Amino acid sequence: MSYFSLFLTSFASATLLPGGSEALFVYLLSEHLSPILLLGVATLGNTLGAFANYILGKYATDFALRKNYMKEKHLQKASSLFEKYGAWSLLFSWLPIIGDPLTFVAGIVRYAWWKFVIIVGFAKLARYVFVYLGFLAIAS
Repeated sequence: MSYFSLFLTSFASATLLPGGSEALFVYLLSEHLSPILLLGVATLGNTLGAFANYILGKYATDFALRKNYMKEKHLQKASSLFEKYGAWSLLFSWLPIIGDPLTFVAGIVRYAWWKFVIIVGFAKLARYVFVYLGFLAIAS
C-alpha cells in the first residue's frame, strides 16, 4: 500500500494540482522500504503525472481558449519560448511552480511525446535521486 500511495502522490504532484511527494518519499525511505523500488515508483508516478499535463496541453488548448481560461497572447508567448529553448526547458520540469506549466506547454506545441517522456523521466529520476542522496547524508 505504501508504494501505491507514493505512486498516487507522485502522480498528483506532477499535475497542475498543488502538492509534493518528497516528504512521503523520505518517510518511506526511513521505514526501510526498498530505495530502488521507491525511486522507480516515484519516478513513474511523477513522469505519468507530467504526461497528463502534456495530454491536457495537446487536447484541451482550444477548449481553454474558447472558455477564456487562457488568453491567445499568453499561449503565443509560452509557445515561442518553448520553441526557442525546447527540450532543454523540460529538464526543469521537476521544479516547483514552473515545472508543471512547462509540461503543459510541451503538449500545446505538440512536442514529440517519446522525447518528452525520456527527458522528463530523466529529470524526475534525477530529482528523486538527489532527495535520496540527501536522505542518506542526513541519516548517516
